Amino acid sequence: MTKLKIKVGDNVRVTAGDHKGQEGKVQRVIKDKNKAIVEGINLVSKHEKPSASNPQGGIAKKEAPIHISNLSLIDGNGDATKVGYRIEGDKKVRFSKKSNEVI
Repeated sequence: MTKLKIKVGDNVRVTAGDHKGQEGKVQRVIKDKNKAIVEGINLVSKHEKPSASNPQGGIAKKEAPIHISNLSLIDGNGDATKVGYRIEGDKKVRFSKKSNEVI
């Protein structure tokens, strides 16, 4: 399993696929599959059967996972950037390789 450099709560931009250019916040990361669920991006229609909690049923919109390789982190300046790690003092911190700022 590889080290994922995108974490929950990061602002990301989609770099490939149908949703290229859209931005959102990471809600969940699925490490086993190298995928992330991003808020408001890659919505799919899910047919829901009527139940006690949802008597009407119907079609619901739900976010589907996107592969990590299709996401790029957005730094404080609003630019897409790669993520690096360095040690400052006794802590390991993430930093933007484009602007060299700590994330």
